[in-house]
Amino acid sequence: MIDHLGFSVSDYERAKAFYAKALAPLGYGLVMEVTAEQTGHAAAAGFGTEGKPDLWFGGEGAMNKPVHIAIRADNRATVDAFYEAAIAAGGRDNGPPGIRPHYHPNYYGAFVLDPDGHNIEAVCHTPG
Repeated sequence: MIDHLGFSVSDYERAKAFYAKALAPLGYGLVMEVTAEQTGHAAAAGFGTEGKPDLWFGGEGAMNKPVHIAIRADNRATVDAFYEAAIAAGGRDNGPPGIRPHYHPNYYGAFVLDPDGHNIEAVCHTPG
């Protein structure tokens, strides 16, 4: 089981603003922030729920290849809300909300590229 994951971004403040808006519909918010002095290399932001950061990024600079991160949503309306919030926050469409039957019959997901091109997904696995 994964406890948390992290990746680097090219513009820390821009990423922090994007994720604050894009992840709000999923119940995620900024839970913890550490300074460059504390980490020894770059500031980092931890987003999560219930006081537990499980999605981290730091301002180390752009990566060679983008990552894919999927965050579970409780229902399809939340997937839709994530997509709208992420697009409004400056994300780029990478697959609008909808059923993806090639994964399984109830796979309802939406995909948005963040400012660095990372593929961020919200997914609901339950019907309706």
